[in-house]
Amino acid sequence: MTRVVVVDDQTLVRQGIRTLLDIAEVEVVGEADDGQGALDVIDRSRPDVVLLDLRMPRYDGIWTLERLAERERDGADHDGELAPPVLVLTTFDDDALVLQALRAGARGYLLKDVTVEQLTRAVETLAAGGTFIAPSITDRMLRALREFPDTRTSAHDVGPAAELTERELEVLRLMAEGYGNRDIAGVLFLAEGTVKNHVSAILLKLGARDRTNAVLRALRLGLLR
Repeated sequence: MTRVVVVDDQTLVRQGIRTLLDIAEVEVVGEADDGQGALDVIDRSRPDVVLLDLRMPRYDGIWTLERLAERERDGADHDGELAPPVLVLTTFDDDALVLQALRAGARGYLLKDVTVEQLTRAVETLAAGGTFIAPSITDRMLRALREFPDTRTSAHDVGPAAELTERELEVLRLMAEGYGNRDIAGVLFLAEGTVKNHVSAILLKLGARDRTNAVLRALRLGLLR
């Protein structure tokens, strides 16, 4: 059973999410109402995924993501284990806030009007090592990138991306849709180890530190249109 921590400043919201996840057989192992509380609960409970709201008093979601990212940059958290992946679950769908959260280290982004099935799929995807961004948000970001291209893209950025093979592009597109390695392997009829090799090659060629960063760079470079 996947184990999650729910971070939201509204008690009623936390209770509602817990009830829904219980129905979906996802175990809520801890709750917190701000970022500092989240770090404490994560240290105690060792969840597979963190569900994180962005707008909270005192220490908000972006602060929490930045603190977890610092642990990743240090190589591990206090007891030698990497920080869990974070799924942002919020009412705010502002494009700038989405990008800020993803750049801060979020592995997924959903709005609170999702169904139980969508939330469960996102949690399981992150637990399996994938990313999951609400399709409506991805589509809007793609349109924005088409209308307002990033003029800072350099030859250094474009060069490695041009070296992606057709198979790597297929894997990259599925990564952007939130598929984990096992799901990608099933869709493309590949061994999971082969998919892992393709993902490693994609990260290397895009100069990305993780899957989410790779998707962001691919969006900026127009590889996912």
